[in-house]
Amino acid sequence: MAERTVLAGNDKVTAAVLLSDQRGAASLEMTIVSLFMMLALLVPLADMAVAGFKFNSAYQALRDMGQRTQYSNPDATDATSISTWQSSLPTTVDGYTVSAAVKCGDAGAAAPCAGTTWPKYFLFSTSFTLSPMVLGSVLCSNCTVTYSQRFQ
Repeated sequence: MAERTVLAGNDKVTAAVLLSDQRGAASLEMTIVSLFMMLALLVPLADMAVAGFKFNSAYQALRDMGQRTQYSNPDATDATSISTWQSSLPTTVDGYTVSAAVKCGDAGAAAPCAGTTWPKYFLFSTSFTLSPMVLGSVLCSNCTVTYSQRFQ
């Protein structure tokens, strides 16, 4: 290294000297590798993290609605009781619009239920939107989350 610096004159390091001995190649490669890791690994990971957080938040809103309805069940055999119950529920929970329905039996027939149809359960659903940066073809743009809870 000392020879090349002396050959350049006045003991100065010049661009020609740096190019001739390939110093700085590792820093250039690190820049390229860092850019690749940011685009190919971290941005899709950020998309998945946002989707996971939104899904968990929406699912928790549905569970919160289920917790509230545990203590105020409608009469599943009476259509008037069901509509009164649905109108008494809050329309949004934690910023998510939640819809509630009463279902009967294993097939999930809509209420009102026959007196002996078991089980009876609530079905809650909500939706949220995603705008992924990279994983648009893999992730849903308008995602629907459902949650059911048995009450009889």
